[in-house]
Amino acid sequence: MSVQPEPIIRLEGVTKRFGSKVAVSDVTIDVPRGRCLGWLGPNGSGKTTLIRCMLGLARPSSGTIEVRGHRIPGEADVALRRVGGIVEEPRFYPYLSGRGNLEVWAGFLRGDARSRIDPALARVGLAANADRKVKAYSMGMRQRLGVARTLLSDPELLILDEPSNGLDPSGMASFREMIRSFVEEDGRTVFISSHLLDEVEKIADDIAIVHEGKLVLHGSVAELVADGRQGIRLRVDDGDRAEGVVGGLPFVTGVERRGAGELAVAVERPDDAASIALTRALVEAGVGVAELTRERETLEERFLQITGGATADEVRP
Repeated sequence: MSVQPEPIIRLEGVTKRFGSKVAVSDVTIDVPRGRCLGWLGPNGSGKTTLIRCMLGLARPSSGTIEVRGHRIPGEADVALRRVGGIVEEPRFYPYLSGRGNLEVWAGFLRGDARSRIDPALARVGLAANADRKVKAYSMGMRQRLGVARTLLSDPELLILDEPSNGLDPSGMASFREMIRSFVEEDGRTVFISSHLLDEVEKIADDIAIVHEGKLVLHGSVAELVADGRQGIRLRVDDGDRAEGVVGGLPFVTGVERRGAGELAVAVERPDDAASIALTRALVEAGVGVAELTRERETLEERFLQITGGATADEVRP
């Protein structure tokens, strides 16, 4: 029997209050090594507050935080030795170049940090702009420089708060590839907070959804999507008759009318067998089938269902 490795992050009953306001409420979760966890929640759900607690920038009101097997904040120096973090927008000296900023940071880190500057700049796609002053960088370039700065400590764990802000679509695609390479090629763990739900779905192995400071759902991306609503959409020539026919089938769990000739059919399993059985039953009943489409609830739809309908634009840290 194999022994499971110790989680790289362990949160147990973590709560953070600001006076009477509870920003983080009794959060308990283990984050395994070598995976990317997407931390999602609507505006005011305490995502950034929790990240600040994990990085030792704020003290939880109650509960325990362990990073790399060490308590935060009590053993923060050891715990964070190989942790890279970005909280909100990364800050730099605007009059220095990208390389110059990393040299300053490497001076604080000491050790081998200086030797990692050029590889880090190349890894985030800034090698060609390394000697430009940061005041001339776009927001997306500053975000990339922030990721490069986290790499100087050769981190086992990257904690990134909204790291894709300011990136255009092509920048988003290359950013996704970069994050996945950290996990798949380097074996690092990435904890990423973002309001861009569709982007997180493409990046993350696991998703945690928080609402009003509470962890309300956690699992792999595949599990969360599979647990959501699944079904088959039909477009027919006689909606009334079709509703009666499909409603009587044993594997159908619900029928919703979406128009005169359109129905959404919830089934136990929306596979080929269900599609064939639906089509056969309707044709045998004399109902013409113009279209049959399988539907699967997206992660964003699942998120909106859980959090009560916050729109993607409202989902901020």
